[in-house]
Parts: sequence; C-alpha cells; structure tokens
Amino acid sequence: MCTGRVEPSFILRAFSNGADGVYIGGCWPGECHYSTEGNYHALSIVLLMKKVLAHIGINPERLKIEWVGASEGVRFAEVMNDVSKRMRELGPLGAAEGLDPERLAFKLEAVKSIIPYIRLVERERLRMHSHKEEEYREYYASDEFNRLFKELVADKLAVSEIMLLLRKGPRAGGEISEILGLKPSEVSKHVNISARQGLVRFDESRRVMLALTGTETASAFPAAYCGGSEQVKTVGKSS
Repeated sequence: MCTGRVEPSFILRAFSNGADGVYIGGCWPGECHYSTEGNYHALSIVLLMKKVLAHIGINPERLKIEWVGASEGVRFAEVMNDVSKRMRELGPLGAAEGLDPERLAFKLEAVKSIIPYIRLVERERLRMHSHKEEEYREYYASDEFNRLFKELVADKLAVSEIMLLLRKGPRAGGEISEILGLKPSEVSKHVNISARQGLVRFDESRRVMLALTGTETASAFPAAYCGGSEQVKTVGKSS
C-alpha cells in the first residue's frame, strides 16, 4: 500500500488497540512507485500526529516514519530492530507516560472524534508543498506551525474533550477544569462557543453544563474554520 493512503485514523486505531508504537515505512522521496508523491503526504500526516500525540501526553517518539526501498531488505531489518528496541525502552503505552488506561482511552477517543476535522485542516490550512524532507521538518517545528496548531487543532481538541466528558453526565465548570487540566477561563471560552453552536446548554437550577442529545463533536468544527486570512503553507513547486 502506498503511504499516501496513511490516515490519522489508522494511527489512532493502532494506539487505541494497545500498540506501544506505530512504524510507517515508505519509498524514498523522489522514488514514489505511483508517481503521487504519497510519501510526502505521509510525512505531513506523521509530523502533525506527532504534535497531536505530544499534546495529549503521549510520547511522540512512539510514532515513526522511515524510508525503505523495496530492495533494501537489510535496511528494513535494521529499521525494524531499531524501532522495536526504542519501543521497549519507552515502555508500555500510557503507563510510561503516567496515563492510566481510562485516561489514555479518553484522550485517544477525544482525538478520534475530530479526525475528519483534522484531515480537513491538514489539507486546507497546514499542508505545504515541497519536495524536500528537511523543509517539512523545519516547518512542523516552526513557531508559525505551533501558532496554527494552537488555533486550529489544540482549541478544538479541548472542545472535543469537554463534549466527551459532558456526554457521560452533567458537570460544573470547576469539575471540567479540574478533570481536563484546563484553566477556568479556557473552559468558559470553549463552553460558550459550544453553547452558541447548539452543542451544550447551562442548567441554571443545578449550575451544571449538559451536552445536548444527538449532537456530534465533529459538527462543532465546520469547514468555515479553514477559511480566513491564513494561507496554506507553500514551499517550492507542487507536483
């Protein structure tokens, strides 16, 4: 399968099913068998998902991408041995990060809930076009990307966690803040936005927030979020 088929949901599914690490192997840049440059797409997805994993408290080293040619059996064996060794060093997923199974499952589910949105944002706002791997890595480590990630992904992930928590039962603002590790002002901001979008309501008699029945977290993130003044990052010429 071409690495161009790699989706964030594949990565999340592996971790949700208990994998301690995910390795993605692709053709060397410039040697795509299908002339689609799918390996650059995979690199973009991996670098973005590493940022997401770090944001929810999972060591980003658990996700790895390497280039291995079809005839490079020795290199493939070496890469797999290195990946296996590193995963053993990192230890079991969650336990090594101080996340109990329930907390880990909650974090992964919150990300999973906004995967369609993440795919849209990656394509429309975060994707760059270059045929140089180092430019991808530089961009995803840049202040510019960190700013866009906070604006476009981190805040929406916080809303996803709040919605997931409220679907389990009504909560007061202070409870949400304590459970999710968010500042009260952040909870207030996210809840107010969600209320305007018809996702939650405030029960004044009990002083708690409730998720409205039948709402889906993904509906909180319309395509309009991908508009605005920001432009897609472009470097060099796209194929």
